[in-house]
Amino acid sequence: MGMNCGIVGLPNVGKSTIFSALTSAPAEAANYPFCTIEPNVGVVHVPDSRLDKIAGIVKPERTVPAITEFVDIAGLVKGASKGEGLGNQFLGHIRQVGAICHVVRCFDDGDIIHVTGKVDPVSDIETINIELALADLETVNKRIQTLEKFMKSQDKNVQNKAKISKPILDRLVKVLEEGQAARSLGLEEDEKEAISDLHLITMKKMLYVCNVDEANILEENNYVKQVREIAAKEGSQVITICGKIESEIAALESKEEKEAFLKDIGIEESGLSKMIRAGYEMLDMYTYFTSGVKEVRAWTFPKGAKAPQAAAVIHTDFERGFIKAEIYHCDDLFSIGSEAKVKEAGKFRVEGKEYVVKDGDIIHFRFNV
Repeated sequence: MGMNCGIVGLPNVGKSTIFSALTSAPAEAANYPFCTIEPNVGVVHVPDSRLDKIAGIVKPERTVPAITEFVDIAGLVKGASKGEGLGNQFLGHIRQVGAICHVVRCFDDGDIIHVTGKVDPVSDIETINIELALADLETVNKRIQTLEKFMKSQDKNVQNKAKISKPILDRLVKVLEEGQAARSLGLEEDEKEAISDLHLITMKKMLYVCNVDEANILEENNYVKQVREIAAKEGSQVITICGKIESEIAALESKEEKEAFLKDIGIEESGLSKMIRAGYEMLDMYTYFTSGVKEVRAWTFPKGAKAPQAAAVIHTDFERGFIKAEIYHCDDLFSIGSEAKVKEAGKFRVEGKEYVVKDGDIIHFRFNV
């Protein structure tokens, strides 16, 4: 499962427009369903003010941000789980991503066709969520049909795994038949591990992205409020974004121009920045930094990783030949002012293989291969 987020939604909700602005790369977009068949994939920089602060102190030759991947998946429709609108193909793409950004149309525009003929976020969300649940239900039922064979396996590990997964699968069937997400069961980590090879779509974390018009970028309309109510019940996040405005921002060349544009319309941060960060957080990722006069760089690692595993993000040799990690936190650098002063203050540490890396650590790895 990659470090990526899939962008889903009904046709003509603004997915491809948002994707194009997100990646500053053209995605096919048109005023008719299924204009996007193969998923567009874009690698984007993760906005992180800490990286800029570190670079401002160290003044390196170059600064390299962390990255994550977004996948623009074609519009789903009612019946997608049964193959409607090339649904099976699209659902297969969703299984390959780590988290889901569900774009919901929250604006009125008679010139842009809605696939059902009217704007109704509640109905739109229900349609997508039911199709995803039905697709997972089919996957779970297929696994249940094979369990008896696994339970009779001569391999004790296969047999035990089948016995452990059976009650979990039975519980999943009940919620999925009701059109509810698998994540609503609140499975324990060991239970999730037992069924991880199914790659259930509705087990993935969901971010609702409300696509609004320019008039509602500062003040939420009733459509957005409806989405928030649904998300609150699910325990999902919500952000508001105006695809049209984001496209205009993406067309500007310099950082200064973009900041001036945001100031003019009265917002501090673009919706896309919020979306990127939210997607990154949903993937359960943290960031550590390496810092030197040649380069300051942000590196992505999974929460809970120990120093050798975090080092492997740079190169597997770093993990294989790991000796120690010289570490201090970026907050100490910001408050004290330089690496030399951090050392003088006793905030500079040497850690071994069991150290659990923290978000915001600045690390220099020592290794030998």
